[in-house]
Amino acid sequence: MFRIFRRRAQADRGFRDAQRAGQALLQMHAELPTPGSVAATARDTTEAAVVPDFLPPDFRVPSRQDVAGFMMRWDQPLIIDGEVRECPECGAYRNWVVFCMRDDSVWLRCRAAHETRELVLDAAWYNRHSGPADRWHPTLEDGLRHLGH
Repeated sequence: MFRIFRRRAQADRGFRDAQRAGQALLQMHAELPTPGSVAATARDTTEAAVVPDFLPPDFRVPSRQDVAGFMMRWDQPLIIDGEVRECPECGAYRNWVVFCMRDDSVWLRCRAAHETRELVLDAAWYNRHSGPADRWHPTLEDGLRHLGH
């Protein structure tokens, strides 16, 4: 029985020692000056420093606010709630282009260029089923040409 108490006391001592070592390490890091702070105090603060951007403009990806939407091909029949979705105008049921617009609405476009808004689908569905964006297109026509429509 006393062995149990001794083991617990040793474990507590080990835990307290680790806590003290961690506190000492935090204190040491709090007292050390950071490399940026030494340089900032050395240079004149009235001068505005020009910092170049991390990536050149050619490598930057447009943000979600910069693009009107995303599109992907959907060649197989689109099944929503157990029903095959058809174009209301021409009856096509495959070879869709699925658009996810900035307002998180999803639109379908058939091969005959009929567009319908799909109320059941949302941006979460689109994000689950689309892959990574492979290209950025300045116009809708360029994007449709890239997708083969």
